[in-house]
Amino acid sequence: MPLTHTVGSITVTALVDGAGPFFQPREEAFPDATPAQWREADRRDPATVTPDGRWWLPFRCFALRTGDGPVTLVDAGIGPADALAASWAPVPGRLPEELSAAGIDPAVVRTVVLTHLHSDHVGWAGPLFPHADHLLQQAELDALDRFHPELPARLLGPLRAAGQLRVVDGDTTLAPGVRVLSTPGHTPGHQSVLIDSGDDRLLVTGDLLVHAVQLVDPTLAYAHEEDLARARTTRTTLLHTLATQGGATLATPHLGHPFTPVEGGWDAKRAGPA
Repeated sequence: MPLTHTVGSITVTALVDGAGPFFQPREEAFPDATPAQWREADRRDPATVTPDGRWWLPFRCFALRTGDGPVTLVDAGIGPADALAASWAPVPGRLPEELSAAGIDPAVVRTVVLTHLHSDHVGWAGPLFPHADHLLQQAELDALDRFHPELPARLLGPLRAAGQLRVVDGDTTLAPGVRVLSTPGHTPGHQSVLIDSGDDRLLVTGDLLVHAVQLVDPTLAYAHEEDLARARTTRTTLLHTLATQGGATLATPHLGHPFTPVEGGWDAKRAGPA
């Protein structure tokens, strides 16, 4: 069964669409990471390193649901065999089977929040969710030339034609206690989803961070971010804010475990070995 985490009345379910080795050495993806930081990252998150030192990458989506009500899905995975991610990710994904195992009919998904338009986050968007709005930031659409050239014809055009594309500009409330946050840097219109219930918070991060080495040192740049400096500022500021507010849980697409705590009092700007 998929793993879950509860925030107030909302159940967050982690759905694994696939997993496989990253296409380049992780030392190239994080060129400034030190050997000590890699050792600490591997201690914290051993599931994402292979015996020969490669980066093993899960690909997750997250379903948000209160009781048996409508579902909000955050991200849409790597997709079927002919998906845009097929050139580098382990397609076909298994999201339909994961949804079934979680007791979720795709027809009850009413909103799909696409954190950004990288191919491993949009693979099942569209026909699998016929009753869902697909939510994107305006800044992400404005930067379409930076993404896969087939994206407008294969995804965005059909969503527009079906009336399923919802464009927002900045932070947006989806439901009581559920907000979309603009978190740019990884891509120009990257967004995350914050669930807030009293003192209990969970942030579905998208690619705000992609590896535990960025929890060891959140200032570390990831080579595939569109704007390294802006991504660093967004990441360190948001993690520091969550920590100083008493902590939160991070729901991450690519870490070994889907739910990772950020404890109150933890200084995300000066994070080091625990």
